[in-house]
Amino acid sequence: MQILKSNLNIHFNKYRLPATIFSAILLIASIASVSIKGLNLGLDFTGGTLIEVLYEDDANLDSIRNQLAKSGFDRALVQYYGTSKDVTIRLGPQGDKKASDIGTSVLTALREDTPSKITMRRIEFVGPAVGDELAEQGGLAMLVALIFIMFYVSVRFEWKFALGSVAALAHDVIITVGMFSILQREFDLTVLAAILAVIGYSLNDTIVVFDRIRENFLKLRKSDSSKVVDISLNQTLSRTLMTSITTLLVLISLFYLGGELIHGFAMALIMGVFIGTYSSIYVASNVALSLGITKEDLMPVEVEKEGADQDALM
Repeated sequence: MQILKSNLNIHFNKYRLPATIFSAILLIASIASVSIKGLNLGLDFTGGTLIEVLYEDDANLDSIRNQLAKSGFDRALVQYYGTSKDVTIRLGPQGDKKASDIGTSVLTALREDTPSKITMRRIEFVGPAVGDELAEQGGLAMLVALIFIMFYVSVRFEWKFALGSVAALAHDVIITVGMFSILQREFDLTVLAAILAVIGYSLNDTIVVFDRIRENFLKLRKSDSSKVVDISLNQTLSRTLMTSITTLLVLISLFYLGGELIHGFAMALIMGVFIGTYSSIYVASNVALSLGITKEDLMPVEVEKEGADQDALM
């Protein structure tokens, strides 16, 4: 079996230090933003009421905010929803009030001093207890996924590769969540689902790279670890880029044409694909190299045949 050749000869490991610094900056910025600014949690997590109304004419968001503030809804988040006539209003928990009563109060407030006809399109209520449960279960799902991934990679490859893959996945998740914090984009269940999908996407990319590294370690026995990793990354780069580009084309179309409801989902996946492609090249293999991965770690274990010692003595 011959080693697959590649016309590319990029010295990836030459840029390990700048890549490490770049990743460190992104991680620090992400953690700092989540710690200081927090996440703009959606109603799935915080609880509250989401109201969508349709105006006969173009709606003025500032005027709507002022009308709601006069009626006691001071922290209402008002946004266009697709068109300038569709408006969504997000309200925090309103005590023991029913969603229907809240909707009636909001409509009454909006219709004051507004000549345009206003129609209630939908109203949704999520209790804070449900929001807490969703946050806990979502975080638990992510933790369990990382644990099983580490176990899988340890069995298939070697524990140094397992730590590299989990480090890359944690890197991707932290930076993606951090970007949502920095941009203050709404973080809801669809975004959480996208982040779990990013874990799967990034792991698939990393496994392809690790497979080639293991194959080349067993064939290029006289080459050092850094050179073997460089050769493996060059051989898998075209596959990695083609997969990422085709995935991004679909996600960008989904972001612009899929509607407001899946903007967060598509944005999280777009960020995750960019970061995941980068981490598969620089983070996962970089961690494995830093831990001192060598060809001896990947050599198959030779099982001594029964009676071999007796034959040797004869």
